[in-house]
Amino acid sequence: MMHKLSIKEIIAKINAEEPFHAVAEDYSFILKIDSYAHYICGAVHDGHQFRKELWDNCLHTEYDRWYEEDPATRKMVEHHPIVIAGCDSRFEYDLNRAPDVAIYEDAWGKELWRKSLPSDVKDRSLEKHHNFYKVVYTLVSKIESKYGAAIVYDMHSYNWRRWDRKVPVINLGTTNIDNAKYSSFVDSWSFTLSQIHLPHGIETTSGINDTFYGNGYFLKYITQNFKNTLVLATEFSKIYCNELDYIMYPEVVKAIEIGLHTRLPLHAQSFYDHFVE
Repeated sequence: MMHKLSIKEIIAKINAEEPFHAVAEDYSFILKIDSYAHYICGAVHDGHQFRKELWDNCLHTEYDRWYEEDPATRKMVEHHPIVIAGCDSRFEYDLNRAPDVAIYEDAWGKELWRKSLPSDVKDRSLEKHHNFYKVVYTLVSKIESKYGAAIVYDMHSYNWRRWDRKVPVINLGTTNIDNAKYSSFVDSWSFTLSQIHLPHGIETTSGINDTFYGNGYFLKYITQNFKNTLVLATEFSKIYCNELDYIMYPEVVKAIEIGLHTRLPLHAQSFYDHFVE
């Protein structure tokens, strides 16, 4: 059963190692903890909600927003024991940017607002950003202290059709992690992902720092605050939808979910076995 909980209640449950499914009381993010496993799945750009007070002031359409979000990234990992995911659109505030740049003035070269946002409107969004990271800090602290190390699978997607060259189906961004320490787990994760079978003859290619480089705030925040936690920024190209026609391909999403169901825990276990004796 999913409950609506305050930030204080969510943090208390984590500190008590209590399994729970919850949505924040302002509906800004969800957190599911079936068990306190040594790995975490995150989907910070999965959200599509867009606060009603922003509608009339926004120059982007719902499709424009959906196009730049990461739909179905939570679905891909929803059966893993710990999943945290944003519910709000990155166009309200971007959980993968630092607080001072989390609210867009423009987005991908196009002005976003008819009029500049009042400070109180921004503050309401930034409060949600702040609360999310309070929970992230508590959650990663709990897992790292419990096991001595932790691994976070930071799930994203990207629009492959805007590229003028062939790009991988899956890209790992690693420029902000300790590659001397973790390179073998980057390589093994890249190989593991390339073994996922996709329908319709889609070739599951995997690259490292081919399209994006792992510069997101979610990765940076965790990496800077925790010495023994690896964050793997994992981006699927949007082969699981038609990004131009606003159509989802649920059978491809399901294939990714099935592919990750056993492969992801096995990779996490190899990480745990290596770093924790």
